[in-house]
Amino acid sequence: MGQCCSKGVSGDNGGSVVAVGDGNSAVSTNNRPKPPPSPVRQSVGNGMSYTNNSTPAHSFTASPFQSPYPAGIAPSPSPVGTPRRKFKWPFPPPSPAKPILSAIFKRQGGTSVKPKEGPIPEDEGGEGEGQLDKSFGYPKNLTSKYELGKEVGRGHFGHTCWAKGKKGELKNQPVAVKIISKAKAVDGMNVVWQMTTAISIEDVRREVKILKALSGHQNLVKFYDAFEDANNVYIVMELCEGGELLDRILSRGGRYTEEDAKSIVVQILNVVAFCHLQGVVHRDLKPENFLFAKKDEDSPMKVIDFGLSDFIKPDQRLNDIVGSAYYVAPEVLHRSYSIEADMWSIGVITYILLCGSRPFWARTESGIFRSVLRADPNFEDSPWPAVSAEARDFVKRLLNKDHRKRMTASQALTHPWLRTENPFIPLDILIFKLVKTYIRTSPLKRAALKALSKALTEEELIYLKAQFNLLEPKAGSVSLDNFRMVGGLTALMKQTTDAMREARVLDIINLLEPLSYKQMEFEEFCAAAISTYQLEALENWEHIASAAFNCFEQEGNRVISVEELAQEMNLGPTAYAFLKDWIRPSDRKLSFLGYTKFLHGVTMRSSSTRHHR
Repeated sequence: MGQCCSKGVSGDNGGSVVAVGDGNSAVSTNNRPKPPPSPVRQSVGNGMSYTNNSTPAHSFTASPFQSPYPAGIAPSPSPVGTPRRKFKWPFPPPSPAKPILSAIFKRQGGTSVKPKEGPIPEDEGGEGEGQLDKSFGYPKNLTSKYELGKEVGRGHFGHTCWAKGKKGELKNQPVAVKIISKAKAVDGMNVVWQMTTAISIEDVRREVKILKALSGHQNLVKFYDAFEDANNVYIVMELCEGGELLDRILSRGGRYTEEDAKSIVVQILNVVAFCHLQGVVHRDLKPENFLFAKKDEDSPMKVIDFGLSDFIKPDQRLNDIVGSAYYVAPEVLHRSYSIEADMWSIGVITYILLCGSRPFWARTESGIFRSVLRADPNFEDSPWPAVSAEARDFVKRLLNKDHRKRMTASQALTHPWLRTENPFIPLDILIFKLVKTYIRTSPLKRAALKALSKALTEEELIYLKAQFNLLEPKAGSVSLDNFRMVGGLTALMKQTTDAMREARVLDIINLLEPLSYKQMEFEEFCAAAISTYQLEALENWEHIASAAFNCFEQEGNRVISVEELAQEMNLGPTAYAFLKDWIRPSDRKLSFLGYTKFLHGVTMRSSSTRHHR
């Protein structure tokens, strides 16, 4: 599990990628960050990483976790130098750090913004530890099924041990057991984890639920079982022996070649696209949370650590602040986000892979958050001039501060930079959301979108063709049956897991009912499935918009009053003043400005924002 609600928010980044400050500010006067230092491995990462590498006996001390093993099992030693977990006092407002760190500390069971310097007495608890039910209902017979061995990894909320199956399908097979203490865990003079709030208990419960619900993807760590006793929760998973992605980056001198980076990014996108389709947002993607199955150079990579992950409905917005400081998306800090936050994190990872340094850097939590919110990544200094234009465009389209303009994981797999990898293009839940909106919109808006779709180039159509074909059209068209029934199963059910049912992703099918009596050919499908915001992020957006408006002038533009336009957009009389600028005085039709604004519509605060935690 992790922090920013934990992972990586502390001054040492709380993990394996640690800033080495030189006293210089991370943000220059031209709003562009100075080149940050390359990622450096300091001590032991807080990602729940684990390898099968042995550690010299002299480098161990007693584990800081109370009773980490069942009776009869010797405690594992813990590596010296495990990073201390301490949040620094934030800068004064308007820094976003103070409310963010306050939320983080509260989530961990604290009662103030600034943590105490010494260990917290055992009888203290954010919500009355003695009154909390820490029983998870998991089996209590861990030692009858697994033989625990040495510690192989350490995270903020627990540590991981090597183990071996005693019976059944996993007999004599090595596995990893993640051990999460039910009590306060102290490292030196600092409390690094305490299951003293309902939130922290629910985090553990949800992690197991997500791991159990997600299954069947080659880039997803396998979940085997969960156990508990009076002191700990034990999560049994696949043992990944190849080490962290971060270690591979460092072993290559801090960066990957473009060709090698493509292979890594495709694997990340594939598994994230799978999670998003299932209605799961990871919320803590970073190099430490990707492990290689084996030490081989071409070994597949696995995403781990779903401690901060959550189920999410297609139109839902989350508001709890979680993640790792260097990888957290701007909208997370603004407390309104969805699966696009994961795409930002992938953009940061790709940036690091290609140049060996972070796009947003500072010596403090406050500075990191400021940089994420205000600074622009540096694409001018070495080695970026030698990096291909396609790679730079790929990263820029993921590190767009407007989450509506970011590519989805499925879209990113069709980007020109990755096309030579011939990746499989998975079904995109965004298609269902956009089509749902399209079939409920006005005839004028549909005409505007149809004109826009006719202006798309072959480059932009590749993704749409892939999605259209995944729906298995009949005679060149799709209907509700194609969204609902493909080869005897729904297009979504073909790839469903328990996670999709938990997140109620399939409910979106019911919202496509207007398609019951309609056939949608590819041309109209393109109009229904395009995102104006994403097109606006393209370098050739002005050309596309101009061509689309010319088409709209011929086929869809008509005389419209300010009052009618306001009604089209569900706006009141207060909007009349600015809507006048959208209509040409000469013929009372939409102007080019009005057309592009009309395509975007008006952004309203979602009523589905979830207020929890």
